[in-house]
Amino acid sequence: MHSFSEEENFLGITEKELYDYASAKVVIQSAPYEKTSSYIEGSKFGPKAIIEASHFVEFYDEETDQEAYKKIGIATVAEMPLGDLADAAAVDLIEEQTDMHLKNGKYVVSLGAEHTVSLGFVRAFKKHHASFSVLQIDAHSDLRQSYHDNPYSHASVLARIHDLGLPICQIGIRAQCKEEADLIKTSPLINTWYAHMLQDGDAWMDECIAKLEDKVYLTIDADGFDPSVMPAVGTAEPGGLTWHQGLRFLKKVAEKKHIIGFDIVECAPKEGEILTQFNLAKLLYKILGYCTIHNKI
Repeated sequence: MHSFSEEENFLGITEKELYDYASAKVVIQSAPYEKTSSYIEGSKFGPKAIIEASHFVEFYDEETDQEAYKKIGIATVAEMPLGDLADAAAVDLIEEQTDMHLKNGKYVVSLGAEHTVSLGFVRAFKKHHASFSVLQIDAHSDLRQSYHDNPYSHASVLARIHDLGLPICQIGIRAQCKEEADLIKTSPLINTWYAHMLQDGDAWMDECIAKLEDKVYLTIDADGFDPSVMPAVGTAEPGGLTWHQGLRFLKKVAEKKHIIGFDIVECAPKEGEILTQFNLAKLLYKILGYCTIHNKI
């Protein structure tokens, strides 16, 4: 498996043994699939923008007092060859590519365009783990059975994951239709912490973590964070997670549970503005760091 050179890889790592696929524990893959964006388009440029921005993220993290990449190695592979594939065919390819890396024993981190891609990631992880929870940070529930008559819409991705029978915990939701609200109320698999429930201290963090299985797959839609932190997204909503609030939560999750893999999606870069892709690159490295200090990669 070919991994990118230092000019193209995540963080711009220069030591070949730390970005080479064969020796790295972590693999970063990109699925620039964008077919159903419903507001601002451009998420297909998100994965590349995040990798490019990562070259300006410091190797050393003062919070965890480490250069995590030296402990784990991070290989960055070429974007998935999705071409004109759409809907089920695209999800199948994404699942296949993810499954290949998991079979190779890699810790897989995925960068996506629209949230639809997470279905392929999760299906692949389901082949390798008997039970796990899906932890979703998002402004939207993404639980519509279909959107614009498409069950593979980005607005339906968690409905498809729900169909797999996996428990779901949602954080930061603040935009949904009544169909989604009704499903949340009736499904024993879904626990939701709406954005308005996160404003009075951090008690919700432990409440959520208590609902999670020991193994957790994490999916982060950039719009789960407040637009002051992540402005360049497809469908922004006010009132999301703040930067340090989000980090406190993710640090707790990494400490108490085993994050088996994660994805970051829905960055739609804006010309002349780098805040979103840089913050997402830093967030990705932060999560790897939190997992590393607990020897969970």
